[in-house]
Amino acid sequence: MSDFKTHFEKYEMFKTDASNETNSVPLRIEAYFYAAFHLIEAMAAKTAIHIEKHQKVRTMLEKSPQIFGDKTEQVWRAFHEIENQIRPGQIYGGQINGKKLERTIELFQIIENNCGNIK
Repeated sequence: MSDFKTHFEKYEMFKTDASNETNSVPLRIEAYFYAAFHLIEAMAAKTAIHIEKHQKVRTMLEKSPQIFGDKTEQVWRAFHEIENQIRPGQIYGGQINGKKLERTIELFQIIENNCGNIK
């Protein structure tokens, strides 16, 4: 099981990659996705919970409301939109869309804002 420190370091690393405007739109979206996942995992690790895979985020957050409290649904919905509605078309499909990047950033900020002062 990875610990808080490991997930937080990965969150910071992927966020740096996502923020790098010289990277392509699809790569930045993918990096925001990974940054969001590791940020959620870092928050879970603070309560001794390990999500393991991005496909388990909703289930694990719903089973563990102590992680985000009354913001649980807001967090998993933001993550879910990046994961299932934005990311596939940008990474696997033929789309390259700056508006989708803007939406990804908005969703990522929702997740970050619900983490408070994580350190």
